[in-house]
Amino acid sequence: MPQGNPKPGELYLHFKNKMYQVVTVAKHSETGEKLVIYQALYGDFHTCARPFDMFTSLVDTEKYPQVEQKYRFQLVEQSEQEKAVTDVDSGEEQAVMQKQLEQAKQPEQPKSSEQKEPGTPEEKMMAFFDADTIEEKYRALLKMSDCITNHMINNMAVVLDLVIEDGPVDKRFEELKNCLRTMQRYETTRLR
Repeated sequence: MPQGNPKPGELYLHFKNKMYQVVTVAKHSETGEKLVIYQALYGDFHTCARPFDMFTSLVDTEKYPQVEQKYRFQLVEQSEQEKAVTDVDSGEEQAVMQKQLEQAKQPEQPKSSEQKEPGTPEEKMMAFFDADTIEEKYRALLKMSDCITNHMINNMAVVLDLVIEDGPVDKRFEELKNCLRTMQRYETTRLR
């Protein structure tokens, strides 16, 4: 059932009538808990993390008796996603949402050893999220040096359970690299 299996690119409507897009499903590095990483499609487009079970849970109808939506985050079907683009008030938000919908419609490429290096910033960030080890994440991060943004750094920090203080992008990028190097040394030491 799609409702209980959030996937990157899918749109979800929160029961308080705000639209979000799933960035990825991550695993907490300390507890192993599954987390849904998702981005608001309004306002400052902030990125959040929520426990998987809470993201897919039912609305508490005792606390919110007036709510008609069944789930806390309701999966938005493809036809509804296209309609949602026209319902967004701001032209900037509409353009961003349209771009995200187009990306979500693209079929996933099969992974193979011959597959070319990720090219777009989104592909590079997804390579970071898909990396299995800290070393692979570090290499993926280095490939983003030409296109890194504060938004990307925020998303990666959330997945890694890090806090990267606000500041210039290049300084934050260096801080993220240093954190990954430290994590890499720790990961290598633990494996011995």
